[in-house]
Amino acid sequence: MNVSEYALVRGGRRTRATLARWNCHPAPVLRSWIAGAAAVAVVLLAVVWLISSVARPDLTPIAIPGITDPPRALDVLRILYRNSLVLGLHAFACIAGFIAGSSLPLSAERRSGLSRWIHEKARPVAFGWVIAVTCFSLGTQAYALGATGATLAYQLHISTAALMLTVLPHAIPELTALFLPLAAWTIASRRSEWDDLLAATLVTVAIAVPTLVCAALWETYVWPQLLDGLSPVA
Repeated sequence: MNVSEYALVRGGRRTRATLARWNCHPAPVLRSWIAGAAAVAVVLLAVVWLISSVARPDLTPIAIPGITDPPRALDVLRILYRNSLVLGLHAFACIAGFIAGSSLPLSAERRSGLSRWIHEKARPVAFGWVIAVTCFSLGTQAYALGATGATLAYQLHISTAALMLTVLPHAIPELTALFLPLAAWTIASRRSEWDDLLAATLVTVAIAVPTLVCAALWETYVWPQLLDGLSPVA
């Protein structure tokens, strides 16, 4: 068995053991992940509110399914597609943490010369990539959501604070689900539990997917009714 195969087998074995351990006592693990992801979601929404309050709205009318057009299943799929890209990015960051913290050191120990040097240097690069992904994701989402919020508030003739209140029922679970893998990565990195990250990726994605489906359905079919009741022009 070569080094890569050995690392893969060992990683698979540790992942199965981790899943079995969590299955016996899931509450502490899930509680820490959800709390961390929810904290990020709240901070992100606060930044979005700040940006939407100072951003200049786009005067071009935008379509709002359920208000300007009847809601359709295609609108749900569009939301899910957009969120799946973000979730996939965060999940790959979590996998990168597993590779950098667990598999790469194991592979480096069994190599020599240039190959060993590359594997040793790849670890900080992978960590840097995860941090860069996190900052990029937070920054782009905050800016995009803030700009959209400013435009929606202007178009519907409501305040940005009122708009933010209407999005909380679907935005908090949605953002919490999206940031679950990064919350797992952060907690594992603080505890040096790198072998747990592959299992964490599987579990967080499995939790996030149905949550995102429910949030997309709410955003498409229920949120427009809240806006309709609040806006004087809807």
